[in-house]
Amino acid sequence: MSVTLKVTESEQDGWVVVQAAGELDLVTSPVLRQRVHDAVAEGRHELVLDLSGVFFCDSSGVGVLIATRRLLRSCQGRLRLILPARGALDGSHVNRVLSALGVRRLFDVYPDVEAAVNEETTPLSA
Repeated sequence: MSVTLKVTESEQDGWVVVQAAGELDLVTSPVLRQRVHDAVAEGRHELVLDLSGVFFCDSSGVGVLIATRRLLRSCQGRLRLILPARGALDGSHVNRVLSALGVRRLFDVYPDVEAAVNEETTPLSA
């Protein structure tokens, strides 16, 4: 069985929406990291990472999320996350990993793309 991560990109209301689906781990996380770096290099600093299709995330995946946050903050950009919603928000693997590592509070998390790109919507609480 091969480990895969599918990463696609679109734009909505001025935000770059990067959707990831699959496993975000040591083998696959460089794909997401490169996609983020490419977007920022093109001058696109409003980024939504849609992780609703990610069913596994290890520490290297979390490292990509933290590095993305740092990169966007360094260029006065903004990052918003969409986490998998398997039942309650805290029921997703990605959310549990971020919470266990104590970094969930660093991210603005939204339930879906529409909420993330809407300037009047407030993030979900950590």
